[in-house]
Amino acid sequence: MYRSRVLANCLNGGADLPGVERIVDPPVPRQAAPELRGQAVRWLAGDHGQLHARQPDRGLDEPRRRVEQIRPEKAATTMPGRYPQGEVAVGLLRKGGRLPARANMPGMNVVFVEPFFPSSQRHFARALAEAGATVIALGESPAEALDEELKGWLHHYEQVPSVTDAEAMTGRVRRVQDRLWVDRVEATIEAHTLATARVREACGIPGTSVRTAWLCRDKPSMKQALREAGVPTAASAAVGSAGEALAFAEQVGFPLILKPRSGAGASDTMRVENAADLEHALDMFGSQGVESIAVEEFVEGHEGFYDTIAIDGEVAMDFVSHYYPNVLEAMRTRWISPQFISTNRIDTVPEYAELREMGRRVNAALGIGTSATHMEWFFGPKGLKFSEIGCRPPGVGAWDLYCAGNEIDVYREWANAIVHRETGSAPSRRYASGMVALRPDQDGRITGYTGVGEMHQQHGEWVIDVHLPSPGTETQPVEAGYMANAYVRMRHPDYDALRAMLDDVGRTLHVYAS
Repeated sequence: MYRSRVLANCLNGGADLPGVERIVDPPVPRQAAPELRGQAVRWLAGDHGQLHARQPDRGLDEPRRRVEQIRPEKAATTMPGRYPQGEVAVGLLRKGGRLPARANMPGMNVVFVEPFFPSSQRHFARALAEAGATVIALGESPAEALDEELKGWLHHYEQVPSVTDAEAMTGRVRRVQDRLWVDRVEATIEAHTLATARVREACGIPGTSVRTAWLCRDKPSMKQALREAGVPTAASAAVGSAGEALAFAEQVGFPLILKPRSGAGASDTMRVENAADLEHALDMFGSQGVESIAVEEFVEGHEGFYDTIAIDGEVAMDFVSHYYPNVLEAMRTRWISPQFISTNRIDTVPEYAELREMGRRVNAALGIGTSATHMEWFFGPKGLKFSEIGCRPPGVGAWDLYCAGNEIDVYREWANAIVHRETGSAPSRRYASGMVALRPDQDGRITGYTGVGEMHQQHGEWVIDVHLPSPGTETQPVEAGYMANAYVRMRHPDYDALRAMLDDVGRTLHVYAS
């Protein structure tokens, strides 16, 4: 691993699918939505009347309370005996993993889901603690696996069999509620969001609702809700048989995109060009026991993503990134060294206004309150089109790039939004930042690299960090993602210059395996 100081400074520290269950949408109220601006988003292809989600008393992201917590103002009388913060930290983490009989912790108490894996999760725990929250964590690893630094940010840790098991998680959170008021329960990984929302609803804790989490997970339901709100999106449907898929193809035409109804990235996503391809794809899904999939119109155009931190339904901080090439091609073609780049022109190029307006309308239509979001989009001959959204931060280290490009700790700003309902700093937009993924020439084990010295000689001052797995490391398949093998991350004040540098690295730095 070759690492500059930049990131550390910024971060601180047959064909039928049997047994189909038809799509069941949660109630999606029709909402009036402002018209999209008519101005084309010309610069999106290569970087060249909002509805407020907050409602009185219980907003769209506020589930009804079903249990009674002990409110902080009552804690002094109902739970006498004050534990100093340091004593609590030691006691909760090292005395059998049990909460003390009485605990009165000042400030906001946040239950954070899975602080240990993947390793980037620790930044969220760290940021919450730095923002002044008392952090109680739930995770799948034993407490002994947590390092001392991570333990230092947590006041209590509970191991659960699975962080996607809502029933088990609810039991742990209720146990915490028996001892102290819980203000928030937060999850930052796609697969954890729906279970976490169910925990909130069962325990009466404010935050992203089950309805919103469902809509942000189930792609056909998501797109239906947004079409009803007037957001331009590709035609789509949930299908459970070859007949339904063929009927959709006859209506919309080929090519089509097939994908799981829930999931992140391009995992198990397929493009089909004709009826034969469609039958083959359905056979593959059927052999995996999948009962219902999402089938979508193929949208031609450039692909990117729009990420926000929202507070009470309003965008408090946002970033725009571009893929080169589009994700599906990048995840299927070994010789390509794919990139994604976060632009620093979002505030100066007027055409980004349409994308920002779409993001605000999507957040409102889905009832996203206070949360990070990750929205994928396309821009092409049919204009700007919504692709999908997650009610959570982006993956593949995107926030690290935002930190380095904007001289800001985005994790801390997310924590400030959760704890203080505000962000403390604005992105500087000083640098565009991006990464290029470097694939080995074949699967096997890494044997070596060429071009590393040339890269540092040519572009060293703009390098954020370089990840080169040691020789002997087993390679990961191409479809495993941008950070599966080697990669280089860089920043530069000029977006076009950064693109050229990442192109050069992709051409000259080679990874070999045998």
